[in-house]
Formats: sequence, C-alpha cells, structure tokens
Amino acid sequence: MTRDQLEHVIRAAAANADTDQVVIIGSQSLLGSHPGISHPALTSSMEAGVFPLPDPSLAILIDGAIGERSIFHETFGYYAHGVGMETAVLPEGWRERLVPIKNENTRGNTGWCLDPHDLAVSKLVAGREKDLSFLRGMTELGLLDPAVVVLRLRQTSIAPPGQRDVMEARLLRIFKQP
Repeated sequence: MTRDQLEHVIRAAAANADTDQVVIIGSQSLLGSHPGISHPALTSSMEAGVFPLPDPSLAILIDGAIGERSIFHETFGYYAHGVGMETAVLPEGWRERLVPIKNENTRGNTGWCLDPHDLAVSKLVAGREKDLSFLRGMTELGLLDPAVVVLRLRQTSIAPPGQRDVMEARLLRIFKQP
C-alpha cells in the first residue's frame, strides 16, 4: 500500500464510521512517519487495520463497507480491516506518540498512525514470520533505534513474564542480521 492509498482508506473509513478521526494499526501505520517508504517487506500488504478513535466498536462499519472482498476492495485492490483496540499489544503511552495524517486527500479527516517503535513492539509481540520480516525491513532501512524498541518493550504488559526475554532476544537477532 502506498501513502496515497492509505489516505484514501482514511477518508473512506472516516466517512463510513461517521467520524473525523481513525487510528491505523499494523504495518500500514509506518506510512504516517515514512510516507515515501518503498521496501517490499514494508509495502506489500494491501490491508490497513483501522478503528474509529471516538468509538472503536464502530470498526464493524468500516469492515463491512470497505473491508476484504467489498466493492471498495474489488475496485481499488486494497482495503481496510475494521479492528478493535486490542488487536495490537502496545507499550504504555502509545496514544501520545501517534503520528497524524491529515491533508486534502483525507478530506480533513485524521488518520492517527503508530510511532515506528511502538509498531515494532506490536510486531515483536505478534511474532509471526511476516511480522519478523517486516521488522527486518525496518531495520535494513535504519528506521529503528534498538534501545528505544527495548525500552518500549519493557513498557508493555506481556504475559507470561518470560516472553519478554524471548522477544528481546528475537529483536537482538534481527538487529545483528546482515
């Protein structure tokens, strides 16, 4: 997905949820802080996880109108997945670090995107191969400070407690890979 496509999703999601503010979680949120990013591991997804900021329960409206297999998806080749706030495990303070996208292409609506380091934590916690590949791509482009990611990971509620050590070790391996 490109930044223009994400802006289109923001515009459509806001209209369908009757709000002017949505939150983008997941990989596409990187386009908030890095609009011109072009790396296969970082831009291959055609799905943006979105929820309305004032009322996340209205995400179902987004999913129904512009979600997977909708006319929107069939027409444009990308879509929004209406998600809940609990979809991503995030560090304390993530809301204060959100990066806004608001311009003519969003028709004045704001898409709030995760800070790259908060996004990295959510990817570490998810731990799927596609998430680790995404982290490797972020690392290759120098988009992350490992110390900040470790700090944010330590500010994240994770159970069981030993899981944090596994994630820190995973992160160190990713940063040491050529």
